[in-house]
Amino acid sequence: MTTDTNDTAVQASLHGKVVLNDLVPLHRNLRHAIPDVYKGFGELSKAAFADGALDKKTKELIALAIGVVEGCDGCVASHGQAAARAGATRQEAAEAIGVTFLMHGGPATIHGARAYDAFCEFADTLGQRGETK
Repeated sequence: MTTDTNDTAVQASLHGKVVLNDLVPLHRNLRHAIPDVYKGFGELSKAAFADGALDKKTKELIALAIGVVEGCDGCVASHGQAAARAGATRQEAAEAIGVTFLMHGGPATIHGARAYDAFCEFADTLGQRGETK
């Protein structure tokens, strides 16, 4: 079987969803073993992402950037999806990722490209095509 450029592009564009789908059963198993810890983490997450002086969208973009710096594909996928759902644009995601280049250097260019791809994948799913501000 041959793979053309379009097949490769489709594979790459599914990075965010694939990562999240792979993590679901792993989290489910661990959540059954330590339900109170997951409950506590869920409450912390809810409080951290609640609108305040910073809105949820901005906080999700911060979390996306931290995911890039940490090289955490699960964080990138989760917060890329959440940022898209919170209304972040491709340009906002790109600029948040751009800051990681300054703060983390070369490794951020690799994880940043993956993060932007994952964000765009989720934005496309939500019908947010092409807006760049």
